[in-house]
Amino acid sequence: MASIKDVAAEAGVSVATVSRALNGHPSVSPAARARVLAAVDTLGYRPNAVARSLRTDQTRTLGLVISDVMNPYFTELARSVEEEARALGYSVIIGNADERPDLQDHHVTTLLDRRIDGLLVSPTDGGSPRMLDAARAGTPMVFVDRWIPGVDVPVVRSDGRAAVRDLVAHLHGLGHRRLAIIAGPAATTTGRERVDAFREALAAYGLPLPDAYIGQGDFQADSGRRVTEGFLDLPEPPEVVFAADNLMALGALDAVRARGLRVPEDIGLAAFDDIPWFVHTDPPVTAIAQPTRDLGRAAVRALVERIAGRAGESVALPARLVVRRSCGEPPPAGSAEQPGEHPAEHPPSPSPVRRSTP
Repeated sequence: MASIKDVAAEAGVSVATVSRALNGHPSVSPAARARVLAAVDTLGYRPNAVARSLRTDQTRTLGLVISDVMNPYFTELARSVEEEARALGYSVIIGNADERPDLQDHHVTTLLDRRIDGLLVSPTDGGSPRMLDAARAGTPMVFVDRWIPGVDVPVVRSDGRAAVRDLVAHLHGLGHRRLAIIAGPAATTTGRERVDAFREALAAYGLPLPDAYIGQGDFQADSGRRVTEGFLDLPEPPEVVFAADNLMALGALDAVRARGLRVPEDIGLAAFDDIPWFVHTDPPVTAIAQPTRDLGRAAVRALVERIAGRAGESVALPARLVVRRSCGEPPPAGSAEQPGEHPAEHPPSPSPVRRSTP
């Protein structure tokens, strides 16, 4: 393996000149820099990242702590972060908090011990002690998707309020009046914000959101299943269930099918956080899509700004409603399926959920 001395000999310069050229020092002439880079290519030299970090006080490495790697939304977000970081010359180390503050603190401590240049975090619950300490100590940090009020850190997130209003308007237009929500954890900003947006959107149509129609979930499929079972047991079940994330929506779908009921004939289903799977379910799920790839790119750029000593701006990108078939929408134009017709493999519902008259 070639050494820095081999590069210096090949380029006809000193070892110090090679080091300065590779670190972008302005004192190196263009001609000398060109000879050094040509020698690097010829010899296949790879600088020692650890040694370089000791000289420059940078590792060109970012940390990303996500809430749940099993959630397709966060998987796509992590991919986008890694792609943008690589384009800007950084590597990324990822830690999965699994919605646990103690694991979040473990990953934050580990990443800081590895001397990362900056940290991207999607805070679980209300944050965690080590993460909060790092933020307040001035560690270059950006919150992505979720945030912690009162902590002076740029936030890159989607704004779903308009999309939730669009969803409620869409459901109202279909004749639905009894609408329920499977909420995310109240300790998270996204959990609170989506319930508030849903309640406000209902109020615009004079529709209530009774306590019985608010089910407390945890952004996991099991909670979506449990809450939906509770909704179905009500004397007057909801006509549509809105799950505040994709995994809870999948749990809700399982609960409906376990009762021998059908979506949307017996109960409608909509979700926040669109995922590729939703177009393949039967029926395809109406969902609110976040601009996940754009969020990842914007988060990396904001963090790089922080690393450079600049403020870094908070960003809120709009989410959008994607209408499919899970809330009783009419068949697509040109479809052979007619309203009221169902594929033969679906038997009649044994216990249909009662609907109100539009």
